[in-house]
Amino acid sequence: MSTEVHRDQWGIPHLRADNALALAHAQGRNAATDRAWQIETERHRAQGTTAAFLGADAVGWDRFARQARLADTARRCYAHLDAETAEWVGAYTGGVNAGLAEGALNAPEFAATGLEPGTWQPWTPLAVWLSTHILFAGFPAKLWRDAAARVLGERAAGLFATDGPHSSGSNGWLVTGERTASGAPILAGDPHRFIEAPGVYQQIHLSCPEFDVAGLAVPGVPGIAHFGHASTVAWSITNAMADYQDLYRERLRRTGTAVEALGPDGWEPATAHTETVEVAGGEPVAVEVVETRRGPVVIGGPGAPSAISLRYPPRVTGELGFEALPLLLRARTADDVDKAFDRWAEPVNVVQAADTRGGLLHRVAGAVPVRDRENGVRPVPAWEARYAWRAPRAPLPREAVEGVAVMANQRELAAPLGVEFASPHRARRIRELLSAADDWSAPGMAAVHMDARLPVEQPLLDLLDGLGDPGPGVTALRKRLAGWDRRMDAKSTQAAAYAALRASVVRRLAGHPELAALAGPGMLADRPEIFHPWLALVTRVAFAVDGLLASELLPGIDRAAVVRAAAEETALPDVPWGDLHRLAPWQALPDTPAVEWPGLSGDHDCVLSTSSVPGLTHRTTRAPAARYVWDLARRDDSLWAVPLGAAGSPGDPHRLDQLPLWASGGLVPVITDWNRLRSSMTTVHEQQIDGFGTVRISPVDPRRDSALIHRWVGQERARFWGMGDASAEDVLETYTYLDSLTTHHAYLLYRDGEPVALFQSYEPEADPVGECYDVLPGDHGIHLLIGPAGGRPEHGFTTTLLSVFLRFVLADPARQRIVVEPDVRNQKVIDRLQGFGFELGPEIEKPEKRARLAFLRRGTAGLL
Repeated sequence: MSTEVHRDQWGIPHLRADNALALAHAQGRNAATDRAWQIETERHRAQGTTAAFLGADAVGWDRFARQARLADTARRCYAHLDAETAEWVGAYTGGVNAGLAEGALNAPEFAATGLEPGTWQPWTPLAVWLSTHILFAGFPAKLWRDAAARVLGERAAGLFATDGPHSSGSNGWLVTGERTASGAPILAGDPHRFIEAPGVYQQIHLSCPEFDVAGLAVPGVPGIAHFGHASTVAWSITNAMADYQDLYRERLRRTGTAVEALGPDGWEPATAHTETVEVAGGEPVAVEVVETRRGPVVIGGPGAPSAISLRYPPRVTGELGFEALPLLLRARTADDVDKAFDRWAEPVNVVQAADTRGGLLHRVAGAVPVRDRENGVRPVPAWEARYAWRAPRAPLPREAVEGVAVMANQRELAAPLGVEFASPHRARRIRELLSAADDWSAPGMAAVHMDARLPVEQPLLDLLDGLGDPGPGVTALRKRLAGWDRRMDAKSTQAAAYAALRASVVRRLAGHPELAALAGPGMLADRPEIFHPWLALVTRVAFAVDGLLASELLPGIDRAAVVRAAAEETALPDVPWGDLHRLAPWQALPDTPAVEWPGLSGDHDCVLSTSSVPGLTHRTTRAPAARYVWDLARRDDSLWAVPLGAAGSPGDPHRLDQLPLWASGGLVPVITDWNRLRSSMTTVHEQQIDGFGTVRISPVDPRRDSALIHRWVGQERARFWGMGDASAEDVLETYTYLDSLTTHHAYLLYRDGEPVALFQSYEPEADPVGECYDVLPGDHGIHLLIGPAGGRPEHGFTTTLLSVFLRFVLADPARQRIVVEPDVRNQKVIDRLQGFGFELGPEIEKPEKRARLAFLRRGTAGLL
């Protein structure tokens, strides 16, 4: 069973295997070697065990993960999978386990925290997916709406609704062939998430006889769920903003050692047990895990002032939607994509797809339960039957596509399924931009991705312009903003001035007595820390400031006076917006040395949605987590980019190499042509060996290959190579220097496309070894390092590779004798060389080691 692994110039992995199971194994192994720290952190987050290596700050999440039963739900959903999908997921986790040890060696975070790589269970990818998306539907907002209604009156429940500037900023659009230069459809967009380092999306290309798909994978999860191009069909998604998770107010009581909950038919048993969260540098924390017939209790518990349970579809039905993943990989048409997403569950998304036969798709996919409308607004009483779920899945809307279809978290298609949606501005603006031409191509989509214009409706600026008797602050702001095009460009000082005024207005509104009760200690009492962002008054005001300035529901607030006071106190920044609006990604551990993150254009309600929290910070933590343009005319005319890069390890040359492009709107080409991929990797020798496979020798490309070499040389088994303490930067520098020489060369050997060994050759007279013995004409030196992929027990493995390399080296008739110089302590290699036919020479002293010379003459053992 062979697997081919290629990396293009951006380090993006291209994987090819004999069948789908072998490919899933290869994808899992790649995730482990490229993103070991990231996926292990995600595994621990899903299990609620991150505090054991990240410390007390992680206890809040661990408590929630355990109380919400994330890992147990994943087990339940895995057990519900059909046999074929379960086997496919298991092949992926088998690959993860095969690659984790190697990946961990290249991830310094493991040593920094003392974390050891663990073992992935077949259900772990489902747990990672669930953990990543459990807060996507924003159920904590129900706590806020409930509090707002209690404090300000029932009409205020929607006062802070997000049909105004909002932190959700995903975009997607489908342009039909009538509006493109090629006559074929184009899909494009940019999912909006918290930016993490490493990134949540991994560019990848997966190929086997059954399918060939390029797309954005989630490390730790098999396949390509959200954004994929299978040559004849492409698909993409955005968050539908559907409401599909409910909170129930529970009444709990203890009866001896048991717990009971009050349901519609009276008191009923609940399950309860205690788990322990281990904490690095601190005392263990006991967590009581209680579950009623509605769901797990995530706030409070027996004896607490209140208790609230969470009901979410996978916990109820045992369905997460993973059956859709292999179906998507095999899709050939938009109809195939449609049928695959019929199996989808969580999160609930709007889906777009197009194929080369003219098929188009625009629909909602996922599981939205049928229940009382009030369930979507606030926590509801568990003991009232009217709030029980009536069916696990509501009918999902879809619509025909004519010319252009846009999905930007707005109301419209998904309106019957949700409560709060994003502002309609982004969707309207995208339609406006796309209507300006009927000859769209993939490169032209960057202008849409990077549009940084604010909505036309700006209550804040209208109030500023309407102020009478202006003071010096108002006058200065009006002068600064005069003629501003309302674009939040990184180079704009006018955008920075507007943002400074807005931040001041947010703080003044949040500090107004009319809203004071919403900032009191009662808002956060008994509320777990992870829900606090949804309950913080400044945050809620920040995302609803335009609506609050236009609303008549708060008559006690003189909005003009608020804007006047804010303008008078605002110090106009003398710097452009990008100096304030810098990327601030989430990292489990900070980089050392610290990365200087770039300044960005955009704002939370621009098409280029780069969200900050006005009034708290101008820095952005949410932004496009990827950009893609899927061209159906020719897949290799498609484009994509991620915020950081393809690799996950600090110091890897591909960890941050896409960052400058991403920040400026640039995209890199999608390469899926295997001939083109192979041609980009020079082959200097290829040999087919019966019973072994095809061995190919390619020169080391330092930029492409240094991360792989760094992983290899850092392992204990490579201790005699002498680079065990070298950083990734050191390895890159070493092989870049080696690449510049004409006397020294480095090569990777590939067996059936998989890198298995590093060989180096050199002219002894140009090397320090030449000072240690009498160099003869025709001498040629070599070094050999077998990689971990070739470290499995296999009789004749090393000997076969050495024979291939020597055949390549001795193809030059001027080379008469091979010289090696293993460390004298490496007796295993010395014995193997003797068995191959090398004659031992003297021991020599080198600065880095005491070595044993050995020689192999041309003609020995049939060598040329």
